Amino acid sequence: MTTDTQRAITDDQRQRARLIWDYHQMGHQLRPADAAIGLGSHDLGVPAFCAELYQAGLFPTLVFSGGPNPTHPGRFPRGEAVHFREHALALGVPDGAVLLEPKARNTGQNITFSRDVLAAAGIAVKTVLLVAMPYMERRAFATARKVWPEVEVICASAPLEFDDYLKTIGDEKLVVDQLVGDLQRVIEYPKLGFAIEQDVPEDVHAAYQSLLDDGFDSRLLNP
Repeated sequence: MTTDTQRAITDDQRQRARLIWDYHQMGHQLRPADAAIGLGSHDLGVPAFCAELYQAGLFPTLVFSGGPNPTHPGRFPRGEAVHFREHALALGVPDGAVLLEPKARNTGQNITFSRDVLAAAGIAVKTVLLVAMPYMERRAFATARKVWPEVEVICASAPLEFDDYLKTIGDEKLVVDQLVGDLQRVIEYPKLGFAIEQDVPEDVHAAYQSLLDDGFDSRLLNP
């Protein structure tokens, strides 16, 4: 049985959410980078895709960044970066290729602290590959361009269709809440100095507002 907090979404809500999902993805072409950063989250798809990209030869060094997950504190009790590293090593990434950044609590810190870890290791970075959850690509890009403007930023996420991601997470309302919450951050963070501004098409903004009106608001910024 589906609970109220795990309720299914309607076909109309799914269509609007898919529009936002597509907007969040940058569509960057994957190409070699000096280093990659696996951004901490609740999703082990991030380190799994990092391992796949490492084995494809896209980067020599990988930083996993993130402390305890604020949304799911029990999921990675020793911190996102620690668990992500272990998952990647289990998938064949060599220990020597992985650096750890275990303190970041938000995306800006993920990138800033990872930049510092790479610098401390003597790794010069002109191009960085950010690996995130699919709906975090645009926010990660806008944040990186603000806090690390001198590097070229490439964004990537596991190549999942929206419906497949819904099945993977298993909670449709939560996923839509997260899509809406991340779009709010894309809109609001430039005003706070956290990210560069991104153009939001009218149809995407309309979908966002209508999903807010439908109550998909559990991941909004605190007022």
